[in-house]
Amino acid sequence: MDYRLQLTQMPDYCRISYPAMASICELLIDTDNPSLALELGELAREETQRIEHKFSRYRDDNIVARINSAEGQAVSVDDETASLLDFAETLWKLSEGRFDITSGVLRQIWHFDTSGNVPSPEQVSALLDRIGWAKVRWQAPKLTLAAGMEIDFGGIGKEYAVDKVGDLLRHEWDGALLVNFGGDLRATGPRQNGKGWQIGIEKIHNTDPQTFIELTDGGLATSGDQKRFLEKDGQRYCHILDPRTGWPVSNAPHSVTTVAPTCLQAGMLSSLAMLMGSDAEAFLDEQDVRYWSLR
Repeated sequence: MDYRLQLTQMPDYCRISYPAMASICELLIDTDNPSLALELGELAREETQRIEHKFSRYRDDNIVARINSAEGQAVSVDDETASLLDFAETLWKLSEGRFDITSGVLRQIWHFDTSGNVPSPEQVSALLDRIGWAKVRWQAPKLTLAAGMEIDFGGIGKEYAVDKVGDLLRHEWDGALLVNFGGDLRATGPRQNGKGWQIGIEKIHNTDPQTFIELTDGGLATSGDQKRFLEKDGQRYCHILDPRTGWPVSNAPHSVTTVAPTCLQAGMLSSLAMLMGSDAEAFLDEQDVRYWSLR
């Protein structure tokens, strides 16, 4: 894979892209100066790689690996990690246990690919003892997990990186830009033409009307199962799992897109809505946020 920055000069902005976080990371920068765009792109890539290296569950040399291999011993964490743990704990409380960063062990039995393999109830039950933020001892700066438990920041990590990159570039340059990591967005603006960035909401069915919104300043995130699900014996299994049961959420929308002041907030709202299943729209109505739900 080519990890170099890719620059595309458009008529009224520059596009920078690079691979990271299992997606294509894209910057739309409201300038016709390619040198400036590349300079900002390099800063963005460095920050993205820093966050990915620090919080990826796939590495064995970072703080997540140290926590997950501690075998019941307390681990002291730095301020940045502590802030993410605090945020994860807040989400766990708000969702009444539906959002839980200790639920990543379920990926050992749930594989949302083309195999159609659905784990047995016995396989699911066997993992539940290793899940549950209530079993965690967290008092900054020390975190203690029971032996066999793990944490996984995958549910908030990409949105966090989008905001960190957006804030970094805004500090370095006062022009408008759009950070897009696989559909998780953070915009600053307005642009020089006085407008925001035009964003298309992904359709689920061909008959769905195409919706576009103008994002001037703030975050946008989408959660859904349109690309990751299982089907077996005529039943569709959403990839979003309820950590309290170990089974996919039922009756959830296929897709929820939300707009909020930051990408992390938008991601929180769309994820929590999906976890609410049939109550997704009622939950979002209570939050008084701008959203699109597709079933």
